[in-house]
Amino acid sequence: MTDEPEEIPNSESEQADANWQLSVEWITLRIRWFGLIVGYLVVNTIAAPDNRLYLNGMLTVGFGYAFLDWIWHRRGEVFLSKFPLFVSLMEAIFIGLLCYFDKGIDSFFRYYYFLSLLVCAIRYSPMVAYSTFALHATSFSMLAFSLTSASVDHLATMILMIVFMGWTTWASIALTTLIRQSGEKLSELNRDLELRIERRTKDLQQSQALLVQQEKQAAFGLLAAGIAHEVGNPLAAISSLVQLMNRKELDPQMHERLGLIDEQLLRIQRTLRELIEFSRPGLQQVTRFDVHDVINNALNIAKYYKRKKGKSIQTKFADNLPQISAVRDQILQVFLNLILNALDATEEGEGITIETTHTDQSVIISVTDNGRGIIEADRSKLFEPYFTTKSTGTGLGLFISKNIVEQANGRIELLEAQPRQTTFSVTLPI
Repeated sequence: MTDEPEEIPNSESEQADANWQLSVEWITLRIRWFGLIVGYLVVNTIAAPDNRLYLNGMLTVGFGYAFLDWIWHRRGEVFLSKFPLFVSLMEAIFIGLLCYFDKGIDSFFRYYYFLSLLVCAIRYSPMVAYSTFALHATSFSMLAFSLTSASVDHLATMILMIVFMGWTTWASIALTTLIRQSGEKLSELNRDLELRIERRTKDLQQSQALLVQQEKQAAFGLLAAGIAHEVGNPLAAISSLVQLMNRKELDPQMHERLGLIDEQLLRIQRTLRELIEFSRPGLQQVTRFDVHDVINNALNIAKYYKRKKGKSIQTKFADNLPQISAVRDQILQVFLNLILNALDATEEGEGITIETTHTDQSVIISVTDNGRGIIEADRSKLFEPYFTTKSTGTGLGLFISKNIVEQANGRIELLEAQPRQTTFSVTLPI
């Protein structure tokens, strides 16, 4: 299974475009300030003195526009961003007038056309950039034809200037498109990397959780075996003595008491056997078995749980329930975990219900408690490793159960989570 990158929602795409515009706006501002400063220097040192007043006035208007653009940028916005062609038209008129009052088509200010085209290609779409080129070409052509001293050289200069403006527009668009595509590709790769890291981290957490559970199970089995060995031998000796005494001729009341002692000893031995059976390393072999037998086995173990006191367990078993194929010990662990969780969620005097049904393809087991329920915020996290709502829980029970059920090609889910009605369902294939 490959990790496919997710598509970017429209809102994210719009946000990315807005971030791009804000980023290039700072470049635009620097270009404009550079052009204005150089323009002031040229006008007040090189330009003809007769028109300095007009040129300084127009540059001051340009300074005012650049200042407003800077204020909008400080607010995290782009000045007149919704009217790019209007801005291009104003710039075409502005540059044309600067050239007209300076030296015509030979004016230094004609290079402002190139700066304007470069800025437009960076900020806006190719259509806007080419439209801006058309406006600037028209502006420069009108400037050339408005001069009374127009000549063949002026015509050649005009044509060459328009050709260079067109080439600059195309080159700027091509370069900007390449930069944007590279940025989008890097963003896509970054998102894909983040998704891969997230998936690998989740896999690592799951593997770690399974390892912790296996280590706990092994340690518990070792402890149970040790206890059974230490307790089992004295119990066997006591049981033998009770049986020997019971063979002697004693009064009936003494035989009755010895029988009660023997009964309790057998009960202790049975409890130890059940403890060892549950805690021993489970067989991984898939077998066919009756779900009801496994549930009853889990109930026999749960009856020794301290939270069981004062609570009832009701079973509603379907008749003729088909057998299933799975690892029996693992399914036992799932049911025991669900039963203990249900007992933890209920108060004394309340109870849980275990119900089985089946379809043609699967067996369905539901465990319902009438406890406190599960809040909305916790429901989506129940099967995550290390998530628990208990003060003493490990957060591994439902996670391990989910893995076991899915390995058996089944599913476990939360059907109801309301107070007095919390139901977990396990579906296993026949």
